[in-house]
Amino acid sequence: MNPVLEVKNLGIDFGGLTAVNNLDMEIYPNEIVGLIGPNGAGKTTVFNMLTKVYNPTRGQMYLDGTDIEKMNTVEVNKAGVARTFQNIRLFSKLSVIDNVKVGMNNHFEYSLFDMIFHTRKRNENERLIEEKALDLLKIFNLHELKDVEASALPYGAQRRLEIARALATNPKVLLLDEPAAGMNPQETEDLMNTIRFVRDQFNIAILLIEHDMSLVMNICERIYVLNYGTLLAKGSPDDIKNDEKVVKAYLGD
Repeated sequence: MNPVLEVKNLGIDFGGLTAVNNLDMEIYPNEIVGLIGPNGAGKTTVFNMLTKVYNPTRGQMYLDGTDIEKMNTVEVNKAGVARTFQNIRLFSKLSVIDNVKVGMNNHFEYSLFDMIFHTRKRNENERLIEEKALDLLKIFNLHELKDVEASALPYGAQRRLEIARALATNPKVLLLDEPAAGMNPQETEDLMNTIRFVRDQFNIAILLIEHDMSLVMNICERIYVLNYGTLLAKGSPDDIKNDEKVVKAYLGD
C-alpha cells in the first residue's frame, strides 16, 4: 500500500534557527496517526509546512504520489489536505451552516455572470452546497443549530463545527491541531468517537497533534515523536510509551 501523504527530509529554517530538521513521515489511507512532542518541538510548524502556510527550506512532500511542494495553500487544500487549528478559527459572525458552506467553495465554481444573473448553473450549485452542508451538520448533530451564529455555540460544538468545515473541502488527509484542547474528560471521550467515525465514514487519513496522551494512545495506530524539530521516535502506541528517549524528552533526566 502506498502512503497517501509522504514527506522526505522535510525541514525549515528561520534565520539561523532550524525549526524542523530532515523529517521523514508516511501516512497511509484510513490511518489515524499522532504527531506528539514537548512544547516547542515543531509540531505545528510541520502542519504549517504541509498546508503551505510556511514554505519548507528543504525536502519533498507528496500527496497520493503528487509533488505538492510547489503548490500554494489554496492549491494544497484543493488537492486534498485540510486542517483545523489549536485556537478555533471559525467565522464567528456567520451562521453554523454558512461556515460549512464556505469550506465547499473550492469545489463549486461559476462565473461572475452566473453570480450576477443567478443562472441555472449558479442556482443548482447553491442548492447542492446547501444540501451537502446540511448533511455534514447532521453527522455532527449540529443541523438543528444551522442558523445560529458560530460564536454562540458551546466550546465542544465549535470544535465539531471546525472539523465539519474542514471535511467540507473533501480532503484525503485531515490534520487536527490539538482537537482536545480545553475539553473536559467527557468531551474528550466524545471527540475520540467523532474522530474514529470521521475516519470510517469519510475514508480519510487523519494526522493529529495532541498533548492529551490518553487520547493519543487510545486512538492512534502509529505515532511520530518530535523533539527540538528532530524525529525522536516512531512506532505503535506501545512502542512509544515504552521508549526511554521519549520518556526522557517529556520528563527530563
